[in-house]
Amino acid sequence: MFGVRRLALCSVLSTQVSALLLLAGCAIPHVPSRAVYEDPVNFVRLERDIHVLDEAPYTKHSHPLIISASELERILRGISVKQRRISLVVWFAGEAIPEQAFTDEEIALLAPRLAEALSRAQPNERVTYYLSRPETSIKRVITSGGLYVKGPQLHFILGNHRIVYGIPAYGMVYDRRYPMRPTAAKAVDLLFQPRAAVVIQEAGFLDTAFGNEKDELVLDLHKLHIGQPVVLKSGDG
Repeated sequence: MFGVRRLALCSVLSTQVSALLLLAGCAIPHVPSRAVYEDPVNFVRLERDIHVLDEAPYTKHSHPLIISASELERILRGISVKQRRISLVVWFAGEAIPEQAFTDEEIALLAPRLAEALSRAQPNERVTYYLSRPETSIKRVITSGGLYVKGPQLHFILGNHRIVYGIPAYGMVYDRRYPMRPTAAKAVDLLFQPRAAVVIQEAGFLDTAFGNEKDELVLDLHKLHIGQPVVLKSGDG
């Protein structure tokens, strides 16, 4: 009898250890970052861009950048989204009408914080933003993405737009940890006015196949008469 109980106890312990190992394997990797603004549901932060390599200076961003909150507001108001429709729907109902990507309240929150973040960003960092509102105790509606400057061009990424995100088991908050990554299939295209300021990018085959070629806006800051890079002094990093 003692042997049976011992085997049963070992079995329970083995199951618990396996579960702990599974959770450890699913742990969310740490993303080096520093907060510029954060409240219980939103944030703007600076995070290390893994695509910037110290041994390859051409990969570095043109940060920091001096840009005013009003200039950032003008950019945010120029961004719109258009629902993606399959050909059959377009044939019956026509193309979707674009709508402003951010509400007035979101713009008021983001513009000054994004401007501050760009003025503090280092050449190896990018700015990320995250907006959310609770829908239920386990679901929230999120809009998130990031931006960085390369020469005279501002790269603006919309990772998620009004996506209903269900918080998974064990509280793994991938949406907050990775704001630039889509949490669901994209349903909108990203547009900007004035169109003359948009820099056309060549999309690869996979980007086109998966509908990712319109997830990023590249804007010519010279054409928008916006922004002035900071000239770093020797030793400032």
